[in-house]
Amino acid sequence: MRDGINLAKRGIPAVALVTEAFWSQGDFVAQSLGMPDVPRIKLPHPVAGTGIARMRVVAEAIAPEVIRALEAKDG
Repeated sequence: MRDGINLAKRGIPAVALVTEAFWSQGDFVAQSLGMPDVPRIKLPHPVAGTGIARMRVVAEAIAPEVIRALEAKDG
């Protein structure tokens, strides 16, 4: 969250990737840093340590969402 917010505050298009387990914490961080509407995408938890094949499945599933979120910031 913090990386995505810091990039967005600098005008760099960013989308935070947050797992389900940390989604509510992401709400808190975004609100407390003054960016409650920072683009973010919810990932299944866990992702790390689940293997390359699983990470590929997750990445392929969210890639369209990341692109849509970045395009929305251009509009």
